[in-house]
Amino acid sequence: MSTQREVVIAQVSRVFPYSAERVFDAWLDPDRARRWFFATPEGEMVRAEIDARVGGGFVFTDRRNGEDVEHTGEYLEIDRPRRLRFTFAVSGVDGPPDLVSITIVPLTDGCELTLTHEMAAEYDAYLDSARKAWSGMLDDLAVELAAQGEDNA
Repeated sequence: MSTQREVVIAQVSRVFPYSAERVFDAWLDPDRARRWFFATPEGEMVRAEIDARVGGGFVFTDRRNGEDVEHTGEYLEIDRPRRLRFTFAVSGVDGPPDLVSITIVPLTDGCELTLTHEMAAEYDAYLDSARKAWSGMLDDLAVELAAQGEDNA
């Protein structure tokens, strides 16, 4: 018998002037992702590991004021360059992991990425901060992609 937990959803979208493949690949390359995925201006990314396969996972550890904050997840779906789904947990936060889905739609001059973060309903007070955090990461992703130069869409 399956029990469905109540969830709340934070969603953000962004249009990038880059190909869907280029944007998708930035999520799975640890050398690139360490510069934007869970990285904070006040922190230092001390660990960035990605096992980019269904059943594989990621670990990103950002050292903030001497304390390590670890972000982990397991890849549930990898469909390059359209869709990426993974679980998501942060050290020190109890409960089952959240679910994050990334959908990328090619456009004439780039692509549109939509990120959907499902979390337990009891965390609904954190929806705005989750949206803000993901939006900031997508801003940082845009900076990382621009820094790579070359092939736009």
